[in-house]
Parts: sequence; structure tokens; C-alpha cells
Amino acid sequence: MKNETKMGVCNSCGCSAPTVQLTEFDGHMMCPDCLSANTLICEDCGDRIWRSENERSTAHPLCSSCREEDYCYCSRCDTLIHNDSAHYLEDEENTPYCRSCYEIECDRNIHEYNYKPDPVFYGEGSRFFGVELEIDEGGEDDSSAEDVMYVGNRSGEHIYCKHDGSLHDGFEIVTHPMTLEYHMAIMPWKDITDKARKLGYTSHQAETCGLHIHVNRTSFGESAEVQDEAIGRILYFVERNWNELLIFSRRTQEQLNSWARRYGYKDQPKEMLEHAKKGYDGRYTCVNLTNYSTIEFRIFRGTLKLNTILATLQLVNHICEVAVSLSDEEVRHLSWSRFVDLITEPELIQYLKERRIYVNESIETEEEI
Repeated sequence: MKNETKMGVCNSCGCSAPTVQLTEFDGHMMCPDCLSANTLICEDCGDRIWRSENERSTAHPLCSSCREEDYCYCSRCDTLIHNDSAHYLEDEENTPYCRSCYEIECDRNIHEYNYKPDPVFYGEGSRFFGVELEIDEGGEDDSSAEDVMYVGNRSGEHIYCKHDGSLHDGFEIVTHPMTLEYHMAIMPWKDITDKARKLGYTSHQAETCGLHIHVNRTSFGESAEVQDEAIGRILYFVERNWNELLIFSRRTQEQLNSWARRYGYKDQPKEMLEHAKKGYDGRYTCVNLTNYSTIEFRIFRGTLKLNTILATLQLVNHICEVAVSLSDEEVRHLSWSRFVDLITEPELIQYLKERRIYVNESIETEEEI
């Protein structure tokens, strides 16, 4: 008597087939056609996977375990590459590139937005300012960036350039951290702004650009608690004097809503900080608190006018000085007129007069660029 062929059912298509032709995978019995249509074999480890879980291509199937253990994504083009094929720049040990992007990055003067070299600190002191100056309308051009860096870095590695997606046709000039004194006396801001203007760039007039200033958190105190108290006073000062700072910033309210939103007034500096932390609004706030090592003043509009850059640095320094030297109550009772009355720097006084927020005194203004 002949043995009867045992039959089974494919769980995918429902057809009957001899059990010897069915393959079990992940709890499913499948006929050869369904097995081929729905699954693949990982090229690296040989395990079977669902087609929908393939981490690479049909030509080179890849399971998630192999992908996580042996592969990474190019930080520039997002291509999946094997760890052994990844390339790294000297100062970006944790940033992988595929070979083609690596070659591009090696030759580029305008780095990707996430580029962040090890900081070089300039000047003697405890408070350092890092500037991000956006310039536009002259081209995201590597040779132009090289020209700007040439004049900026003749006496030290002061600046580097980065891509910024918010710009139409330009790039971002970023400084290493420097004391205010270094910015004023040594940093070649005049050469940088003159060169950018000669190359056809604008900043204020482009209407897309910002002038962002980072201040190291350690300058506000040794402990995180003391730092937070001072930062709360900064947030309070900014909110309390919003109208004057809006005039100072040269921004429109629409621009601020997009790139440097206000937090909203609270009656105490500590309440301001708690409100800012609880209402976490990302980095597009007037004072960005999302960075680990710095706070970032984002309220100011970009400019290629030298005096405006220097005056803005001086203003931020005065705000920081108020935050570390005065108590909460003293800051609450500090009027704008009293604040500017303590200012002695000629660059800042000049700019305050130009913007007509210096004790009702104004002068003729020069055009912003």
C-alpha cells in the first residue's frame, strides 16, 4: 500500500501543498512561491528575514542586527555604509562619511550644519563669546568661504564656515569662543565684514540672516544651581525689556516668531526659568537653552556693519554682568534707562543712539548691510 502524501496549507496564499514543500518561518508555513515573494536571506549572516524588514537592498539584503552592529549612515548623504568602509575627518571622529562625501568634505571650506570642531579658546578670562554670523545673497560658494577664512584666520584659527538651510544663497561664519576683549582688540572683524561685502554678501538687508551669540554656562557660576539662577535673571531681563531689545535687534516681529520666539513674562526670574524649561520650545527662542555648554542669544538680526557687531557683543556682556552681579530683586527693579546709564563703551553708546534707545538721545544712523 502506497504512503499517502501529507498535505498542508500555505498561511500566505491559502493553497494546499505537500508538507515537504512548505517552509516554516516566523510561525508561518509558506509555499516556495510565497517564501520567495515575502522573505529574503541576509547577505551578511545568512538568516532569513521578511522583505519588509530588509535594511538595505534586494541585491544585498540585510537584517537589523547586522545593520546595527556592522553598518552606519553617511552623515552627509545618508547612504548606508559598512563600518569598515566609513571614513572620518581628523576632527570628527564620530561622524562617518562614505568615500565620495569624505572626498568632498576634505576639499570643502563650507562644512555641513552639524560640523563642530573642538573649540579653541582665545583671551584671558572666564566669559567667552562664540558668534554665528549668517551672510546671504552672494552664493554658497567654497572659494568665497576660503577668502573669508583667509582674512579671518591670518593670526589664528578664529573662524570656520558652515551650511545653513535657512539661507537662500550664502553660509554661516562661526567663531571659536573668545573673550569680549579679544573680540574687540584682536579678532579681525573689520577684515571679515569688508571681505564679505566685497564678495557681494549682505546680512541685515538679506532679511534671512541672524547674528547669534553663545555664552559659556560656566561663566555664570561654578555649580549648575548658581548658573540656573543667573540664567533665570537673563530671561527675566530680556522679557522685561522686550520692546527695547526688539528695537535693538533690528528684527521684525514676524522674524522673531520664526527664529527667536519670546517665552512670555513671569514676575520672578526663577519663575521665568521654570517656565522656559517646562514650556520647552526648542532652540528657536530668544535665548536658546538647549545647548549643554552654552546659552545662545538668538534675538539679533545679522549685519555686516562692524560697529553693530561689536555693540551687540557689548550689550550681551552687560546683560550677563547684570545676571551675575545683581540679585533677583535688583534685576526686577532695574529700569532700561538705569541699565543704559551704566554703559560706557563708545561702540554700544553709538548704536543705542542710532536706534534711539539711549536716554532719549538720537543721532544720524548709518545704513545696515
